[in-house]
Amino acid sequence: MAVSRRELLVGGAGALGAASFSFPMPAIAQSEPIRIGCLAAMTGPSSAPTIGFNRGVDFAVKAINAAGGVKGRQIEIVMRDTQGDPTKAVNATQEMISQVKVHGIWGPLNSGEALATTPIMARAKMPDIHPCVVESLIDPKKFPSAFRMAPSNNQWDDAVRNYCLNVLKVKKVAVIGDTTGYGVTAVGASAAAFKKDGADVVYQANIDATQPDMTPDMLRAKNAGAEVIVVWSVTTGMEARMFNTRAAMNWDVPFAGHPSLASGELAGLVDKPENWKKVYAIGYKRCSYDASGKLPPKSEELVGRLTKAGVALNDTLLWWIAGGIDAIELFAKAVEASGGTDSAGITAYLNSLNKYPGYFGTYTFSPTQHNGYPTDEIVMSEASTAKNGTFALAPGYT
Repeated sequence: MAVSRRELLVGGAGALGAASFSFPMPAIAQSEPIRIGCLAAMTGPSSAPTIGFNRGVDFAVKAINAAGGVKGRQIEIVMRDTQGDPTKAVNATQEMISQVKVHGIWGPLNSGEALATTPIMARAKMPDIHPCVVESLIDPKKFPSAFRMAPSNNQWDDAVRNYCLNVLKVKKVAVIGDTTGYGVTAVGASAAAFKKDGADVVYQANIDATQPDMTPDMLRAKNAGAEVIVVWSVTTGMEARMFNTRAAMNWDVPFAGHPSLASGELAGLVDKPENWKKVYAIGYKRCSYDASGKLPPKSEELVGRLTKAGVALNDTLLWWIAGGIDAIELFAKAVEASGGTDSAGITAYLNSLNKYPGYFGTYTFSPTQHNGYPTDEIVMSEASTAKNGTFALAPGYT
């Protein structure tokens, strides 16, 4: 798809009532806009998370701008479609820093791209907030301007491994991912952790996300005696083909792993609804409903606001939308608190956060700790139970 040089998101009156921000209306004419770069795989096999994140970004920007902006300054989003390609992400990052001169960057939204762009942002002292999970992307000494507002892959991996070994009580595991930088890194780390905890990793593979037939790899996993298939990929098409192949093989092995296993896109990709059963995805307390179907109060409030604003929830994940909202609000709060768009001021504000109450999570950063998401808010979800992008807890939780 064609991508404009800049996408200016100016809110309408409808967003004003949905906003939770407290920025005052300007008394004088607006000054230079606050430019936030967004590096997002809007097209390509890794685009599923971007759909949700971008809805959150759009909602937050409209809400803030409709309420008067940040001290009279409107937020301007500079969007680039990286297509999941690290080279395109690098080119877009360099353009944003040297030509567009953005004041902060949200993204990239997958680790393969972030591995290539994070050092560039660090050299430019560009404030960067991202949801990418690979451990090495966060290092306050090497990358002092990079902040993670989602769990790290170790946090995700711990949750999946704990569920497989202590709730499902399996011992033989297949670990499968795609061939992206993220997929290769995540599969290697996950397999090593399972082995360290005494599990038998009977099959390990990285598969091209565009591979049309998953039968060979699924057969290898089955013949090796796998009791669960752990998946590390954001590619819903690949995941759906694995679910459909499992059904064709008449194999009832459970899947567990990446949050994308619960993406709304899968409903239209599986051959039958039952093919999506016995699939357990990483989830979050904020986005999990109880036995009566109720979310935590703050999340219930957000869903109501999103629904009123016409933001679709049925084909994506609430945590993706909430994460996009939180990222933009964090930049806005940093500008408000520091009094400007200077990179040092934005970074200093982020370093001072202590239990910041976002929609997706409660974030804490410091000069020596840039992993902001609390481990105790991570749970496992029953993937096919989506309701407004939220899920029932997986079997085994109380």
